[in-house]
Amino acid sequence: MVTSAERLRRLLALVPYVVSRKVVGLAETAAAFGVTERELVDDLNLVWCVELKAPDPYCPIDLSYEGGEIVVSQAESIARPLRLAADEASALLVALRMLAEVPGDGSAVARVIAKIEAAAGAAAAASAQVSIQIDPPNGHGVAAQVRAALADGRRVHLRYYVPGRDEATERDVDPMRLLVVEGHTYLEGWCRRAEGVRLFRLDRVLDMAVLDVPAQVPDEAEHVDVDHGLFRPSESDERVELELSAPARWVAEYYPCESVEEAEEGRLRVVLRTPDTRWVRRLALRLGEDARVVSPPALAETIRADAAAALALYD
Repeated sequence: MVTSAERLRRLLALVPYVVSRKVVGLAETAAAFGVTERELVDDLNLVWCVELKAPDPYCPIDLSYEGGEIVVSQAESIARPLRLAADEASALLVALRMLAEVPGDGSAVARVIAKIEAAAGAAAAASAQVSIQIDPPNGHGVAAQVRAALADGRRVHLRYYVPGRDEATERDVDPMRLLVVEGHTYLEGWCRRAEGVRLFRLDRVLDMAVLDVPAQVPDEAEHVDVDHGLFRPSESDERVELELSAPARWVAEYYPCESVEEAEEGRLRVVLRTPDTRWVRRLALRLGEDARVVSPPALAETIRADAAAALALYD
Protein backbone atom coordinates (compact mmCIF):
# COMPACT_ATOMS: atom_id res chain seq x y z
CA MET A 1 0.00 0.00 0.00
CA VAL A 2 1.41 3.38 -1.03
CA THR A 3 1.29 5.96 1.77
CA SER A 4 0.03 9.51 1.24
CA ALA A 5 3.56 10.84 1.87
CA GLU A 6 5.00 8.56 -0.82
CA ARG A 7 2.30 9.60 -3.28
CA LEU A 8 2.93 13.28 -2.53
CA ARG A 9 6.63 12.87 -3.29
CA ARG A 10 5.72 11.16 -6.56
CA LEU A 11 3.37 13.99 -7.52
CA LEU A 12 6.00 16.61 -6.71
CA ALA A 13 8.40 14.81 -9.05
CA LEU A 14 5.78 14.03 -11.70
CA VAL A 15 4.84 17.61 -12.59
CA PRO A 16 8.44 18.86 -13.17
CA TYR A 17 9.15 15.67 -15.12
CA VAL A 18 6.33 16.38 -17.58
CA VAL A 19 6.87 20.16 -17.74
CA SER A 20 10.56 19.78 -18.60
CA ARG A 21 9.67 17.49 -21.53
CA LYS A 22 6.74 19.56 -22.88
CA VAL A 23 4.90 16.44 -24.10
CA VAL A 24 5.53 12.91 -22.83
CA GLY A 25 3.83 9.55 -23.40
CA LEU A 26 1.56 8.06 -20.76
CA ALA A 27 3.17 4.61 -20.97
CA GLU A 28 6.69 6.07 -20.89
CA THR A 29 5.91 8.16 -17.80
CA ALA A 30 4.30 5.23 -15.97
CA ALA A 31 7.41 3.12 -16.63
CA ALA A 32 9.69 5.95 -15.45
CA PHE A 33 7.85 6.19 -12.11
CA GLY A 34 7.35 2.46 -11.66
CA VAL A 35 3.55 2.57 -11.63
CA THR A 36 0.77 1.27 -13.83
CA GLU A 37 -0.94 3.54 -16.33
CA ARG A 38 -4.09 3.38 -14.21
CA GLU A 39 -2.16 4.58 -11.12
CA LEU A 40 -0.59 7.34 -13.19
CA VAL A 41 -4.01 8.51 -14.41
CA ASP A 42 -5.19 8.61 -10.77
CA ASP A 43 -2.19 10.83 -9.95
CA LEU A 44 -2.93 13.11 -12.88
CA ASN A 45 -6.56 13.44 -11.79
CA LEU A 46 -5.30 14.51 -8.37
CA VAL A 47 -3.13 17.20 -9.98
CA TRP A 48 -6.37 18.83 -11.18
CA CYS A 49 -7.06 19.67 -7.53
CA VAL A 50 -3.76 21.56 -7.04
CA GLU A 51 -3.95 25.36 -7.19
CA LEU A 52 -0.94 27.68 -7.23
CA LYS A 53 -0.62 31.30 -6.09
CA ALA A 54 1.28 32.25 -9.23
CA PRO A 55 0.90 33.58 -11.84
CA ASP A 56 -2.51 34.52 -10.37
CA PRO A 57 -4.13 33.65 -7.03
CA TYR A 58 -5.80 30.26 -7.04
CA CYS A 59 -4.53 29.32 -10.48
CA PRO A 60 -5.17 25.61 -11.12
CA ILE A 61 -2.61 23.48 -12.93
CA ASP A 62 -3.81 22.73 -16.44
CA LEU A 63 -3.16 19.31 -17.91
CA SER A 64 -4.29 16.87 -20.55
CA TYR A 65 -3.57 13.20 -21.11
CA GLU A 66 -5.78 12.52 -24.10
CA GLY A 67 -4.43 10.31 -26.86
CA GLY A 68 -1.80 8.74 -24.62
CA GLU A 69 0.26 11.95 -24.31
CA ILE A 70 0.58 14.13 -21.19
CA VAL A 71 0.78 17.91 -21.39
CA VAL A 72 1.02 20.08 -18.26
CA SER A 73 0.90 23.89 -18.26
CA GLN A 74 0.65 26.73 -15.73
CA ALA A 75 2.89 24.74 -13.38
CA GLU A 76 6.21 26.42 -14.06
CA SER A 77 6.49 27.66 -10.48
CA ILE A 78 6.95 24.10 -9.18
CA ALA A 79 9.11 22.92 -12.08
CA ARG A 80 12.29 23.77 -10.18
CA PRO A 81 14.46 20.86 -8.84
CA LEU A 82 13.30 19.41 -5.52
CA ARG A 83 15.47 19.60 -2.39
CA LEU A 84 16.57 16.34 -0.82
CA ALA A 85 14.91 15.48 2.47
CA ALA A 86 17.16 14.30 5.32
CA ASP A 87 16.29 10.61 4.80
CA GLU A 88 16.75 10.90 1.01
CA ALA A 89 20.14 12.61 1.35
CA SER A 90 21.30 10.05 3.92
CA ALA A 91 20.22 7.06 1.81
CA LEU A 92 21.92 8.48 -1.29
CA LEU A 93 25.17 9.26 0.53
CA VAL A 94 25.33 5.85 2.21
CA ALA A 95 24.85 4.16 -1.17
CA LEU A 96 27.57 6.32 -2.76
CA ARG A 97 30.00 5.58 0.07
CA MET A 98 29.38 1.89 -0.41
CA LEU A 99 30.07 2.33 -4.14
CA ALA A 100 33.29 4.16 -3.28
CA GLU A 101 34.48 1.05 -1.40
CA VAL A 102 34.48 -0.97 -4.63
CA PRO A 103 38.08 -1.33 -5.83
CA GLY A 104 38.87 1.00 -8.69
CA ASP A 105 39.10 4.71 -9.43
CA GLY A 106 36.73 6.27 -6.91
CA SER A 107 37.60 9.90 -7.68
CA ALA A 108 34.35 10.53 -9.59
CA VAL A 109 32.27 9.06 -6.75
CA ALA A 110 34.19 11.16 -4.21
CA ARG A 111 33.42 14.33 -6.17
CA VAL A 112 29.71 13.45 -6.29
CA ILE A 113 29.68 12.77 -2.54
CA ALA A 114 31.31 16.14 -1.85
CA LYS A 115 28.78 17.99 -4.01
CA ILE A 116 25.79 16.28 -2.40
CA GLU A 117 27.15 16.92 1.11
CA ALA A 118 27.59 20.60 0.27
CA ALA A 119 24.11 20.88 -1.21
CA ALA A 120 22.37 18.88 1.52
CA GLY A 121 23.99 20.73 4.41
CA ALA A 122 22.68 19.55 7.79
CA ALA A 123 20.57 16.87 6.08
CA ALA A 124 23.79 15.00 5.25
CA ALA A 125 25.00 14.83 8.85
CA ALA A 126 23.23 11.57 9.73
CA SER A 127 24.95 9.60 6.96
CA ALA A 128 28.38 10.53 8.33
CA GLN A 129 27.65 8.37 11.38
CA VAL A 130 27.32 5.22 9.23
CA SER A 131 30.47 3.17 8.69
CA ILE A 132 30.68 1.43 5.29
CA GLN A 133 33.02 -1.49 4.69
CA ILE A 134 32.91 -4.18 2.00
CA ASP A 135 34.98 -7.25 2.75
CA PRO A 136 35.45 -9.52 -0.26
CA PRO A 137 36.48 -13.14 0.51
CA ASN A 138 40.19 -13.84 0.93
CA GLY A 139 40.74 -10.27 2.09
CA HIS A 140 40.95 -8.01 -0.92
CA GLY A 141 42.64 -10.68 -3.04
CA VAL A 142 39.72 -11.58 -5.33
CA ALA A 143 38.70 -7.96 -5.90
CA ALA A 144 42.31 -7.01 -6.61
CA GLN A 145 42.61 -9.83 -9.16
CA VAL A 146 39.39 -8.75 -10.87
CA ARG A 147 40.61 -5.17 -11.00
CA ALA A 148 43.93 -6.27 -12.51
CA ALA A 149 42.18 -8.45 -15.09
CA LEU A 150 39.90 -5.58 -16.11
CA ALA A 151 42.82 -3.16 -16.38
CA ASP A 152 44.94 -5.57 -18.46
CA GLY A 153 42.08 -6.97 -20.54
CA ARG A 154 42.75 -10.55 -19.40
CA ARG A 155 40.54 -13.62 -19.08
CA VAL A 156 40.10 -15.17 -15.63
CA HIS A 157 39.54 -18.73 -14.46
CA LEU A 158 37.03 -19.14 -11.63
CA ARG A 159 36.23 -21.90 -9.23
CA TYR A 160 32.77 -20.74 -8.31
CA TYR A 161 30.19 -22.00 -5.79
CA VAL A 162 26.61 -22.32 -7.10
CA PRO A 163 24.30 -22.43 -4.04
CA GLY A 164 21.25 -23.52 -6.04
CA ARG A 165 23.01 -26.77 -6.97
CA ASP A 166 25.33 -26.89 -3.94
CA GLU A 167 28.36 -27.48 -6.14
CA ALA A 168 31.62 -25.86 -7.17
CA THR A 169 32.03 -25.17 -10.88
CA GLU A 170 35.05 -24.36 -13.03
CA ARG A 171 34.73 -21.76 -15.77
CA ASP A 172 36.68 -19.21 -17.83
CA VAL A 173 35.26 -15.68 -17.84
CA ASP A 174 36.06 -12.56 -19.85
CA PRO A 175 35.55 -9.69 -17.33
CA MET A 176 33.29 -6.76 -18.29
CA ARG A 177 32.88 -4.74 -15.09
CA LEU A 178 32.78 -4.81 -11.28
CA LEU A 179 29.58 -3.60 -9.60
CA VAL A 180 27.67 -3.55 -6.33
CA VAL A 181 24.05 -4.72 -6.26
CA GLU A 182 21.91 -5.05 -3.13
CA GLY A 183 24.96 -4.91 -0.87
CA HIS A 184 27.06 -7.53 -2.71
CA THR A 185 30.00 -7.07 -5.07
CA TYR A 186 29.77 -8.84 -8.42
CA LEU A 187 31.99 -9.53 -11.39
CA GLU A 188 30.05 -9.21 -14.62
CA GLY A 189 31.60 -11.09 -17.50
CA TRP A 190 31.17 -13.29 -20.55
CA CYS A 191 31.12 -16.86 -19.25
CA ARG A 192 32.74 -19.25 -21.74
CA ARG A 193 30.99 -22.22 -20.14
CA ALA A 194 27.47 -20.70 -20.37
CA GLU A 195 28.22 -18.73 -23.55
CA GLY A 196 26.47 -15.70 -22.11
CA VAL A 197 26.82 -12.73 -19.76
CA ARG A 198 26.75 -13.78 -16.11
CA LEU A 199 27.16 -12.16 -12.70
CA PHE A 200 29.48 -13.77 -10.13
CA ARG A 201 29.28 -12.79 -6.47
CA LEU A 202 32.79 -12.32 -5.16
CA ASP A 203 32.01 -13.98 -1.83
CA ARG A 204 31.17 -17.17 -3.77
CA VAL A 205 34.45 -17.24 -5.69
CA LEU A 206 36.41 -20.14 -4.18
CA ASP A 207 39.53 -19.52 -6.28
CA MET A 208 40.56 -17.21 -9.12
CA ALA A 209 43.46 -17.01 -11.54
CA VAL A 210 44.20 -14.30 -14.09
CA LEU A 211 45.09 -16.07 -17.33
CA ASP A 212 47.69 -15.02 -19.87
CA VAL A 213 44.92 -14.88 -22.48
CA PRO A 214 43.28 -11.70 -23.79
CA ALA A 215 39.63 -11.25 -22.82
CA GLN A 216 37.38 -11.47 -25.85
CA VAL A 217 33.89 -10.23 -25.01
CA PRO A 218 31.58 -10.76 -28.04
CA ASP A 219 30.10 -7.68 -29.67
CA GLU A 220 26.58 -8.91 -28.89
CA ALA A 221 27.26 -9.08 -25.14
CA GLU A 222 25.14 -6.57 -23.19
CA HIS A 223 25.40 -5.41 -19.59
CA VAL A 224 22.90 -6.92 -17.17
CA ASP A 225 20.15 -4.44 -16.22
CA VAL A 226 20.35 -4.29 -12.41
CA ASP A 227 18.34 -1.09 -11.89
CA HIS A 228 15.39 -3.06 -10.51
CA GLY A 229 17.36 -5.80 -8.76
CA LEU A 230 18.91 -9.04 -9.93
CA PHE A 231 15.88 -11.28 -9.97
CA ARG A 232 13.73 -10.65 -13.05
CA PRO A 233 10.94 -13.28 -13.25
CA SER A 234 9.44 -14.14 -16.63
CA GLU A 235 6.19 -15.70 -17.81
CA SER A 236 8.06 -18.91 -18.67
CA ASP A 237 9.10 -19.43 -15.03
CA GLU A 238 7.29 -21.84 -12.72
CA ARG A 239 4.28 -20.26 -11.01
CA VAL A 240 4.30 -20.99 -7.27
CA GLU A 241 1.47 -20.11 -4.89
CA LEU A 242 2.18 -20.00 -1.16
CA GLU A 243 -0.01 -19.44 1.88
CA LEU A 244 1.88 -17.76 4.72
CA SER A 245 0.90 -17.41 8.35
CA ALA A 246 1.73 -14.25 10.32
CA PRO A 247 5.34 -15.20 11.28
CA ALA A 248 6.15 -15.82 7.58
CA ARG A 249 4.65 -12.63 6.13
CA TRP A 250 8.19 -11.31 5.66
CA VAL A 251 8.48 -13.58 2.60
CA ALA A 252 6.14 -11.25 0.66
CA GLU A 253 8.49 -8.32 1.33
CA TYR A 254 11.78 -10.15 0.82
CA TYR A 255 11.00 -11.94 -2.46
CA PRO A 256 9.53 -10.36 -5.64
CA CYS A 257 5.90 -11.50 -5.78
CA GLU A 258 3.52 -11.44 -8.71
CA SER A 259 0.55 -10.93 -6.39
CA VAL A 260 -0.10 -10.63 -2.65
CA GLU A 261 -3.56 -11.12 -1.14
CA GLU A 262 -4.78 -10.98 2.44
CA ALA A 263 -6.37 -14.19 3.71
CA GLU A 264 -8.15 -15.18 6.92
CA GLU A 265 -6.54 -14.96 10.36
CA GLY A 266 -3.71 -12.69 9.27
CA ARG A 267 -2.40 -15.02 6.57
CA LEU A 268 -1.15 -14.01 3.15
CA ARG A 269 -1.51 -15.78 -0.17
CA VAL A 270 1.34 -14.90 -2.52
CA VAL A 271 2.20 -15.87 -6.08
CA LEU A 272 5.78 -15.77 -7.34
CA ARG A 273 7.67 -17.12 -10.32
CA THR A 274 11.00 -18.88 -10.39
CA PRO A 275 13.07 -20.73 -12.99
CA ASP A 276 14.25 -23.18 -10.29
CA THR A 277 11.99 -24.40 -7.47
CA ARG A 278 14.79 -25.91 -5.39
CA TRP A 279 15.13 -22.76 -3.33
CA VAL A 280 11.36 -22.80 -2.72
CA ARG A 281 11.72 -26.33 -1.33
CA ARG A 282 14.43 -25.14 1.06
CA LEU A 283 12.34 -22.10 2.05
CA ALA A 284 9.26 -24.23 2.74
CA LEU A 285 11.24 -26.63 4.92
CA ARG A 286 12.72 -23.70 6.77
CA LEU A 287 9.32 -22.11 7.43
CA GLY A 288 7.70 -25.37 8.49
CA GLU A 289 4.10 -25.00 9.63
CA ASP A 290 4.16 -21.24 8.88
CA ALA A 291 3.97 -21.86 5.12
CA ARG A 292 1.98 -24.10 2.79
CA VAL A 293 2.60 -24.64 -0.91
CA VAL A 294 -0.80 -24.38 -2.62
CA SER A 295 0.47 -25.00 -6.15
CA PRO A 296 1.87 -26.61 -8.17
CA PRO A 297 0.74 -29.88 -6.55
CA ALA A 298 3.88 -31.72 -7.68
CA LEU A 299 6.07 -29.25 -5.80
CA ALA A 300 3.93 -29.58 -2.66
CA GLU A 301 4.26 -33.37 -2.84
CA THR A 302 8.04 -33.12 -3.27
CA ILE A 303 8.30 -30.88 -0.19
CA ARG A 304 6.23 -33.34 1.86
CA ALA A 305 8.63 -36.08 0.78
CA ASP A 306 11.61 -33.91 1.73
CA ALA A 307 10.11 -33.25 5.17
CA ALA A 308 9.36 -36.95 5.71
CA ALA A 309 12.92 -37.90 4.74
CA ALA A 310 14.32 -35.30 7.16
CA LEU A 311 12.10 -36.54 10.01
CA ALA A 312 13.10 -40.14 9.30
CA LEU A 313 16.69 -39.26 10.18
CA TYR A 314 15.58 -38.73 13.79
CA ASP A 315 14.20 -42.26 14.12
